[in-house]
Amino acid sequence: MSTSSARRQRKWSQHVTESSDALDLRHGIFDKSPQAIARSLKSSAEHSKRRKSAPFRSAMSMLNFYINRAGKSLSATRRARLGKAKNALRKAFGKPTIAGE
Repeated sequence: MSTSSARRQRKWSQHVTESSDALDLRHGIFDKSPQAIARSLKSSAEHSKRRKSAPFRSAMSMLNFYINRAGKSLSATRRARLGKAKNALRKAFGKPTIAGE
């Protein structure tokens, strides 16, 4: 495999984030507090012209996408913060929260 094709394969998630019908997010949003993450995702989902599904579903999909792409490199502290962000997002959209997250 050539270097350029290897580079393309490693960067596919960046390409998805930038060019798909994903939400437009502010840089560094996943480093904020769970409530700030939820507010930003909710706002982006509600104002996006690029999303194809309901705002809640789009926002939760983007959060899960970020968690899944980080994989094993995500620290326990950050994983817990993002789990709390999921519940904060559910609460922001008036959905039931899940215990343990």
